[in-house]
Formats: sequence, C-alpha cells, structure tokens
Amino acid sequence: MPENSLSPNTIGVVAIGRNEGERLEQCLRSAACLAVVVVYVDSGSTDGSIEVARNLGVSVLALDLSTPFTAARARNEGFRRLVELVPDLRYVQFVDGDCEIAKGWLDDAALFLDAHANIAVVCGRRRERYPGRSVYNMLCDIEWDSPAGEAKACGGDAMMRVDAFASMKGYCARLIAGEEPELCVRLRAAGWHIWHLAEEMTLHDAAILHFGQWWQRNLRGGYAFAQGADMHGAPPERHCMRESYSIWIWGAGIPLAMLAGVTSWSAWGLSLLAIYPLQIIRLALRGKRSTRENWLRATFLVLGKFPEMLGQLKFMAHRYAGGQPRLIEYK
Repeated sequence: MPENSLSPNTIGVVAIGRNEGERLEQCLRSAACLAVVVVYVDSGSTDGSIEVARNLGVSVLALDLSTPFTAARARNEGFRRLVELVPDLRYVQFVDGDCEIAKGWLDDAALFLDAHANIAVVCGRRRERYPGRSVYNMLCDIEWDSPAGEAKACGGDAMMRVDAFASMKGYCARLIAGEEPELCVRLRAAGWHIWHLAEEMTLHDAAILHFGQWWQRNLRGGYAFAQGADMHGAPPERHCMRESYSIWIWGAGIPLAMLAGVTSWSAWGLSLLAIYPLQIIRLALRGKRSTRENWLRATFLVLGKFPEMLGQLKFMAHRYAGGQPRLIEYK
C-alpha cells in the first residue's frame, strides 16, 4: 500500500527519461512507493531503461521513434496514459528521470492544492545530489534555489491539477526546451496561479562534469528563450524578451562594437573588453551566497551569454529556413 495519506486516486506520477541509468531506477523507486500509479515514458533509451522500469512494476510507454523527441511530448503522452489508467485522477506529479522524489512531497503538494483552488501548479526545492562534484553541478544547485511564494513559472518537476493541465491541452510538444514556462504563461492568462513551496521536492543529478556539457545546456537555454519570445513576446506578457535582449547585447552587440572599434584603429574598441570583467564584479558583489559561489556564478553567467547567443541563432535558422527543431542534449 503506498505511503500517500490521500485517497488512492488523488495523485499519479509521470516520469520521463532517456538513458538515465541508475538515476532512473532511483527516480522510479521513489515514485513507486509514494503514488498509486506511475507512468514512465522512454524517449529511445539504449541502456535498458525500459526493462528497469518494467521490473519495478510501473506502466511503461515507449515513444514512437519516427517523431522527434521532446520532453514536452513525452510528458503529454505520459499524462494521457495516466488518465486512461486512473480517469478520476486529481493531481499529476511530473518528474524527470534523473530526479528522486523527496519523502512527504506528494502529500504536502496535494494538500496545498486542496487548500488553494486557484493554484494550478505547485513545486518545491529541487537540489543537486552532487553539487561538489563539479562547478557546473554547483551552478545548477544555485539555479534551482527559487524563493518561496507566487511565481511566474515552474520547472520540469512540478505537481499540477489534472483539469487545469488538460484544459491547456498540455505542453507545447514542439518546444525542445522551455516548455514549462510556456505552459505557465497560458495557465496564468486563464486565471490560474503558480506557487513555489519551501519544502524539499526532488534530488536531481545533473551529471554535468565537463565544459562542453555546460556549453550545450546554455546553447539549449538560448534556443528556448528565442522560441519563447517568438511565441509570447508581445505585450503584455513579453515572455523571454528581457532574457533575449540581454543575450543579444552581451553575446553579440558588445563583441561587434568592439570589432568595429578595433578595425577602425580606435582605442575605445579595445576598451570595451573591460565591460565583461566589470559585469562579473557587479554580479559577484550582489550575490547572496559564499564568496566562491558568488564569483563562480557571476563568471559563468557572463560567459554563458555566448552559447546562449548561438542558441538564439540556431532558433532563427530553424525559424526562417523551416528546419525541424531537434533535441539539444548535454548528457
């Protein structure tokens, strides 16, 4: 019998993954002992993930290989399977296959939604399992540390009302990233609210150990910002516009201005180089964590504008040439 103290048909879990190995087993074990129904959606794994899931007794859905994979598509199809299995389900917990659900989270989140009828999505604290293993993992742990209270968006791990999610027809399946904020834009436009709780929600294993992985993740982020701005950038939402403007200024505008200055043999061109370390100093001094964390975060925030710029250009190439977006993976 599950540990969940709510009625059996209150909560279901949709976990998604692709070649997550041991991380997936940890994820599914944590879900299977907390929820009545767990659906695992596999996006073309070659590491035996499907067999692991079946051995744990969860419902498995393998995506059709003829259609490009996206996390949004996987979650949507998992949701459809879940409500087929439990038609009167009230809440669905989405979780990535590299995350372990914290004990007590499902009860806490569902009880919170029970008490707040105008809230469609609730999420808690996602932590990195191994923040000390690499600077990139540490940066992820800082990124996950969102303040408690009302929010504009959630991440990949979140509990949602089944009726609210269904009314939006789920995630936009063609998005290769940033599908959660995009869904939240539509939910908020429909009058729903999004909430972050301080409670522990999931333990995440980013497994970003190399610079190239970090670069690819930021490239994907730049692509997501461009795609989000393309969909909802108009007023009043102006979704992802601020982030995209910042990327273009720091990732393209300043380098082009510096190049123009250098090619015209003007000294001010080279002086523009000072803007980057000055920005790092400004961000580090505004940080609220340890000195080391503040300086590393500031450095990589500035450096990250360059792969993000490439991501914006990649989206533009797909947008105007009619190319088919493909998943940008970093592990």
